[in-house]
Amino acid sequence: MKKTLQIINRLKARGLFEDYALGGGMGAVYYIEPVLTYDLDIFIILKGSDRGIVLLTPIFEYLTSQGYKWEGEHIVVEGLPVQFIVADDLEEEAIRNGRDVLYQGVRTKVMGPEYLVAIFLRTGRQKDIIKVQMLLSQAEIDRGKLKDILEKYGLTGKFRKVVHAK
Repeated sequence: MKKTLQIINRLKARGLFEDYALGGGMGAVYYIEPVLTYDLDIFIILKGSDRGIVLLTPIFEYLTSQGYKWEGEHIVVEGLPVQFIVADDLEEEAIRNGRDVLYQGVRTKVMGPEYLVAIFLRTGRQKDIIKVQMLLSQAEIDRGKLKDILEKYGLTGKFRKVVHAK
């Protein structure tokens, strides 16, 4: 994963997107016990994005010019399937408030656990609900911050269902 993150940082340095943060299962693993995941979800903020028509072509052209290949919906970068996801409002807020971390000496950014909970709730797949429960039991969660995020994005009802389903 170290080499993959170095390539992603190179994409940012080249100006192909404004900022990014790790999300999904790999993002959650920063806070909880490992979960089964096979890809790296990179949430990105595009420069000057108005969320109209979104083109990731410059990113993919650069990566394919460097020899990286497509496998389904992923581009495999240094052996790791990567999915680039253009951030919506919640995800952009998560990126801007992400935690700067070092992974094997490489700077990267990981979404905070409160934002991961919100994004997993919104997605609502069974595997994401399990990650919500793991984050709530294993990660240091700022409950006030989580409450604010859930209210802002209309996820309080989903949260109550998950908490009471335990």
